Amino acid sequence: MGFRVNKTIVMVGMMGAGKTAVGTALARLLDVPFLDSDEEIVKASNMSIAEIFARDGEAFFRQKETQVIRRLMEAGQGVLSTGGGAFMSAGNRALIHDLGVSVWLNADLELLWNRVRHKDTRPLLRTEDPHATLSALYDQRVPVYAQADLTVAVQPDYSVADTAQAVLSALKTRPDVVEEV
Repeated sequence: MGFRVNKTIVMVGMMGAGKTAVGTALARLLDVPFLDSDEEIVKASNMSIAEIFARDGEAFFRQKETQVIRRLMEAGQGVLSTGGGAFMSAGNRALIHDLGVSVWLNADLELLWNRVRHKDTRPLLRTEDPHATLSALYDQRVPVYAQADLTVAVQPDYSVADTAQAVLSALKTRPDVVEEV
């Protein structure tokens, strides 16, 4: 038994929630392509996200991000991981809702901190107090992520495969998105 994916599945949530890892595992389960909007931006610009932020600023990055998300969603069905800030844009939320389905990987602040605190690849956390910065971002973003079409709680004791299965279970409630064939 397999699956027919009728709309692009867009993983949204905070940095460290597992959008890329879980999205990759989900794409394998569904036998569809996996795409990562941040990776596509890096490829297109030949610069890291941190370099783009430093050189051109966040507003420029967000503009490019929207263009890339639209292009990837129009290219066909698959699983798309977006950067943590992508869903904050009302335009991106509408685009994702119109062309696909958003899945919020809802992880609590402590789990996120445990996952991101030793990484220097997060430009928004290059501050005096990265935990306070992450906490402020969390408080700001959670009400917006809650607008996602589907929500899956990320459990600290779940593996990537377990979380991908939880997302698949949530998607099965949406036959307009995923059908068993």
